[in-house]
Amino acid sequence: MINWPKISLKDLAGFISEELRKKGIEAVLVGGACVTIYTENRYQSYDLDYVTYEDMKKVRKALSELGFTQRNKYFQRKDCPWMIEFVTPPVAIGKDPIWKFANVSTPLGTITCLAPTDSVKDRLASFYFWNDKQGLQQALSICQEREIDLEEIKNWSTREGYEEKFKVFLKSLKKK
Repeated sequence: MINWPKISLKDLAGFISEELRKKGIEAVLVGGACVTIYTENRYQSYDLDYVTYEDMKKVRKALSELGFTQRNKYFQRKDCPWMIEFVTPPVAIGKDPIWKFANVSTPLGTITCLAPTDSVKDRLASFYFWNDKQGLQQALSICQEREIDLEEIKNWSTREGYEEKFKVFLKSLKKK
């Protein structure tokens, strides 16, 4: 039995991912919830952002069976502290589509999500494109907790045209 008011974001992601999978819905967790998972809650997201290619009617039905109702762009359950959102496909960071994902196991199911390096790129995208300093801090937090591929991040940054902001990220990383 799920203790909805006290469920962690990671456990909810595991549960939702597993329940969707049982209904034939493949979904990838992206965004801030990946940061929460990879930093062991040092950064706290307040929603789960998924990408799926499935028909949203099928998703709505599956979540409805779990007690979630759709309000605007979010699915909510009165006794659950977290919201769920489905963002428009494809899974991409900047101009790069993402095809390889990580699988994170929880007691309630397995989460298919952005790998740590892609999660860093996702957070850096908000820093690069909108000068979001919180995105930079989130990227740095993931780097402190997980093994990441700096060369891949450098190459992606160059393709996106943000070599100078990559240098800011690298300098900040060395300070940590």
